[in-house]
Amino acid sequence: MERIISNKKNLELILNNLEEGIIAHDLNRRIFFFNDVAERITGYSKEEVIGKDCHDAFGGPLCGEHCAFKDDDTISAGKDRYIKDKYILNILSKNGDPRRIEMSVISIKDENDDFFGVLSSFTDQTDLFNLQLRADRLTSFANIIGNDGKMLQIFQQIRDVSGYDYPINISGETGTGKELVAVAIHNESRRGGGMFVPINCGALPEGLIESELFGHVKGAFSGAIRDKKGRFELGDKGTVFLDEVAELTKFMQIKLLRFLQEGRFEKVGGEKTISVDVRIISATNKDLKKEVMQGSFREDLYYRLNVIPIYIPPLRERKSDIPLLVDHFLKDFKRTDDRKPPRISKQAMSLLMDYKWPGNVRELQNAIRFSIVKCSDRIILPNDLPLEIKGLKNIENRRGPVKKLNAASVKSALKKTGGNKAKAAKLLGVGRATLYRFLDEYPEVLREVIM
Repeated sequence: MERIISNKKNLELILNNLEEGIIAHDLNRRIFFFNDVAERITGYSKEEVIGKDCHDAFGGPLCGEHCAFKDDDTISAGKDRYIKDKYILNILSKNGDPRRIEMSVISIKDENDDFFGVLSSFTDQTDLFNLQLRADRLTSFANIIGNDGKMLQIFQQIRDVSGYDYPINISGETGTGKELVAVAIHNESRRGGGMFVPINCGALPEGLIESELFGHVKGAFSGAIRDKKGRFELGDKGTVFLDEVAELTKFMQIKLLRFLQEGRFEKVGGEKTISVDVRIISATNKDLKKEVMQGSFREDLYYRLNVIPIYIPPLRERKSDIPLLVDHFLKDFKRTDDRKPPRISKQAMSLLMDYKWPGNVRELQNAIRFSIVKCSDRIILPNDLPLEIKGLKNIENRRGPVKKLNAASVKSALKKTGGNKAKAAKLLGVGRATLYRFLDEYPEVLREVIM
């Protein structure tokens, strides 16, 4: 007996000296081990959790929707299946501090090879993440590429909001990646193991949108041959993403407002009230505040949706991310083709950096795909780019005098040549005399380059 007790104490001593937090519970979620590091990370003491159902001890599943024992059905199923998983979680400690942890979960067996519990080990990544942000070391986060200061702020926002269930409204131009940010928030949150249900409010037919959102019962209308779940019901315990939310009709705005206020709804043609637990993330490329002022969007709904606003900058405001994104899109090609991805020439990259990108990241991705198909020497040259991009500086390929020099192209050429006018004229495809005449007429261009 003393040997057994001694071995147990030695084991506890070892586990308490690990750098990882350790939680172990049986198949009924009763916690039987909780080491010192787990106490430090979560803020809960051993006395508060040992012997308790882990959901009761932490006020809900610590692992959120990733939990393999989140209800009676999964508890029953978990007794007969092997569990192994790894994921990132953003949790709130007992004191309300946000912590970013990396969690590994695995089934444990007894001497008869029968499952008798689950072992979770986790490390605190909070300080590392914050350090990487401060040092500008992050080049991607949650499948979003970027290192520009504006994007690092968004990475911080994603991490900060993931620990809460407040509604979020994401704004930004078309193609900036609003849905990508919404997915990142969902995956980083404790709902990450649940459903992410996207709804394009502008693409749903007006006559069917209520049924799509809330579902319908059999016989509710012509063609309703069976009961159907709506998107909100499908998203229970997960996240519903309302894209292009400004396109909702006034009638649907009222229905959505009621659902946000009460968390309940009735299916089309139904009488039974259904309650669901979903997080709402909305997005729009319009100015919702302006839509409210113009009377096309309800003010009360605006305040319900815009609890936490996140603005995604257009690509032209974070051009330093273009090389990172290009490299990412080229590597994507490698995963779908046996050939090595092509390289991009400095001249082609220069054109990409100078372009205004009205279609933002989506347009850049399409431009790289177009160029991969068109290039022949495994290196993307200016002529391999889409016409609207290479047309920006087709002046470089012209011969003879050019009548329409502009300040932007001349300034860019002078900067690239270090102020050498002869080389700049050659780059612009004009004679030196033509460039000199232009600079005589617009001397401020040269002054800006020199300064």
